[in-house]
Amino acid sequence: MKYLKVLYIQVLIGIALGVLVGWLFPAFHPTAKLISDAFVNMIKMVIAPVIFFTIVHGIASAGDMKKVGRVGLKSLIYFEVMTTLALVIGLVVANVVKPGAGVQFTGSADAKVTEITQQAHDINWAEFFTHIIPSNVVDAFAKGDILQVLFFSILFAIGLKMMGDGGNSLLISFEKINKVLFNVLKLIMKLSPLGAFGGMAYTIGKFGFGSLALLGKLLLTFYITGFLFVFVVLYLVCRFYKISLWMLLGYIKEEILVVLGSSSSEAVLPSVMQKLTAAGCRKEVVGLVIPTGYSFNLDGTTIYLSMSIIFLAQVFNIDLSIGQQLSIIGILLLTSKGAAGVTGSGFLVLASTLTAVKVIPIEGLALLIGVDRFMSEGRAIINFIGNTVATVIIAKSENEIDMETYNRLVEKQTPWEGLREEVEG
Repeated sequence: MKYLKVLYIQVLIGIALGVLVGWLFPAFHPTAKLISDAFVNMIKMVIAPVIFFTIVHGIASAGDMKKVGRVGLKSLIYFEVMTTLALVIGLVVANVVKPGAGVQFTGSADAKVTEITQQAHDINWAEFFTHIIPSNVVDAFAKGDILQVLFFSILFAIGLKMMGDGGNSLLISFEKINKVLFNVLKLIMKLSPLGAFGGMAYTIGKFGFGSLALLGKLLLTFYITGFLFVFVVLYLVCRFYKISLWMLLGYIKEEILVVLGSSSSEAVLPSVMQKLTAAGCRKEVVGLVIPTGYSFNLDGTTIYLSMSIIFLAQVFNIDLSIGQQLSIIGILLLTSKGAAGVTGSGFLVLASTLTAVKVIPIEGLALLIGVDRFMSEGRAIINFIGNTVATVIIAKSENEIDMETYNRLVEKQTPWEGLREEVEG
């Protein structure tokens, strides 16, 4: 019974109970959604200040500003390479497996599809990068816009560093405030089993298992592709840098389960920043890579987008040429970057991409609405794992990681070592 005190065991129980309650009592799903939303909102309320204080302290206390700039540039290059690989893998698997073959579309665009299509038309993707610059800093913090907060934090950190020794007192105060925020986070994370319960109960209760029957092949193909991306592509990257992917996944197991239950990678953003810093990664690297990755390194979302487009083409018997598929990759490389900053995320970006391609009927989105929630867990988990791996890899490539600390906390743990420490501690 003592293992029940361990957080990730509690989260597993919460997920299992959520599936059971959602299946047996589907009418409970509105209440379950309130529980899930309340937990995610509690996490979101600390995201902006955690990013601000972590980045400011990390950059302002860093010795070499050129290294900080190099980390940022290297991160963007890494993100572009990995998301391009994810897009290509999604297209290849969808063309080989053909999850849309034999699926009949007999309906028309419902109200939800019409609403999403209108939102997609309203998005000006050319303005996405200018949106990174906040017109009002207070508004950026109030909305929790990660990229805007990140932009202001970097400028503030540079300004503070320019003060030299005169800024040390403020730097010490920021470090103390950050510690307070992480203490708040520890309190919130104790409720993660309840949040996971609410998320799963809502998903199963509202959408049920019936919606999985028609599109089961697409769902299965997506999850297998995501599995291959993590355990082949990311594994090879980790192996090249002599990092154990398995041990790293074991180190962030609680966060993976919380993402599974809540369908939101944002729910663990502050927590993973704290864990990676504790594992020896420098604060400025963690502060730059993780928040930026949440907008520019969405591996799971890009796999979903490319696979969904090919799926819909197969449903409507549209034979896309190699040139058209390459054009889709080019469009997705742009549109997928806005997924994290747009309400509706991947689904809305998919609508905007279909609008840009003008080859596949946008009415086909009605097929995906019922199963989208079941795919969102996979998207969120792959996105989260991809950003965690990216942070460790970039930190190691820049010699900005204390490998002695990392090895002690991550590489040399046994599967049950962390469990014993949590129980005994």
